[in-house]
Amino acid sequence: MEAKKQNYTVPIIMMILLFGMIAFVTNLAAPMGVVLKSQFGASNFQGMLGNAANFIAYAVMGIPGGLLLQRIGYKKTALIAIAVGFVGVGIQYLSGHSSESMAFTVYLIGAFVSGFSMTLLNTVVNPMLNTLGGEGNKGNQLIQVGGSFNSVMATFTPAFVGILIGSQVASARITDIFPVMYIALGIFALAFFVLMAVNIPEPHVSAASDSIKSLMAGAMQFRHFIFGAIGIFVYVGVEVGVPGTLIFWLTDPSAAFGMDAGTAGSVAGTYWLLMLAGRLVGASIGSKVSSKTMLTFASFVGMVLVLLAILLPTSTVVSMPVFQVQGSSLSFVFAQVPINAMLLVLVGLCTSIMWGGIFNLAVEGLGKYVAAASGIFMTLVVGGGLLPLVQNAVADGIGFQPSFWVPFLGLAYLFFYAVIGSKVTKRAESVKL
Repeated sequence: MEAKKQNYTVPIIMMILLFGMIAFVTNLAAPMGVVLKSQFGASNFQGMLGNAANFIAYAVMGIPGGLLLQRIGYKKTALIAIAVGFVGVGIQYLSGHSSESMAFTVYLIGAFVSGFSMTLLNTVVNPMLNTLGGEGNKGNQLIQVGGSFNSVMATFTPAFVGILIGSQVASARITDIFPVMYIALGIFALAFFVLMAVNIPEPHVSAASDSIKSLMAGAMQFRHFIFGAIGIFVYVGVEVGVPGTLIFWLTDPSAAFGMDAGTAGSVAGTYWLLMLAGRLVGASIGSKVSSKTMLTFASFVGMVLVLLAILLPTSTVVSMPVFQVQGSSLSFVFAQVPINAMLLVLVGLCTSIMWGGIFNLAVEGLGKYVAAASGIFMTLVVGGGLLPLVQNAVADGIGFQPSFWVPFLGLAYLFFYAVIGSKVTKRAESVKL
């Protein structure tokens, strides 16, 4: 009985911190592209390679991560994830001390290793918070708190990186970003030793009588799931590509916006802040509005916003609240930004509710195949690395503004999925292997 009454406040805090670290480390990759472009003369495509390396790890570790979880449990998997995250950020730190010829490669290796950590953490954090909260409403509440902190850190990272670079975009170096890496290393180290020292319950992992191969084959027999899995690939690519490419656009000397990295990072960070707001709204109306309706509305509005950002002239400017570095002080001001940037930032409100909506629609009627479907979903998060690469290859070829046709087409697919592709044509009871 004593174990049931154990106080889990400390591990709960650690898991919420790790929830934030998923966003902190993941969202470090895109603004780091500004540094890579400056220090190594990288193209927009090459500047997104760190982000791609981070997400490609999901394709490699998505399903093995789930198998590892079943074999050694949640606590040990979390400890491995934290240790790998520490190593990944440490390698990125070493890239700042490497020779000019090796630094870019070392950084990419660090981003790839960090991606392994993020994959494992994503597999662990949600169910562990749910269990630490005693499941039910309290467990769900903790997950919402963790998700909110995730959004806060996603907002903070590009803004902080931009502040560290300041107005000296052309002379930015990896060493300028060291304070961000110190924070990440410190949190990983603290979380590792705290989790190692405390006893926490293990969520029950149901032992399926079917092999993982047969379960995955079963999941792939559902048309609405296949469309939904493609939807996750597309969605994460849109979610990451819009703010990531926006930073490149706003700081590009040829774009003539004259925007320093601090302001550009703050503008892009607002996208993630709006995702937080959207998640809170989505959670409040989720019991009254269907996933199909929410995804249909969000994808349509997102298409309209991106289309306007593509078609409107960049000479039209609006005021946006941002953080700016003035001398040695940090101030909150209204900066003049192209209306295109404001429209793209507003897309964050639309993407905020999409993950849950797509997942909910895709696994309807899957029964015992849901776990295998979740592993496939985690693997297809790789879209967050590949689609931004495609978008920035387009930006290198014909310009930043036309490159946003890539996320526009992605949102069009999600609209199709919400309206047509999500229709359930069979359920688990009818599947025979």
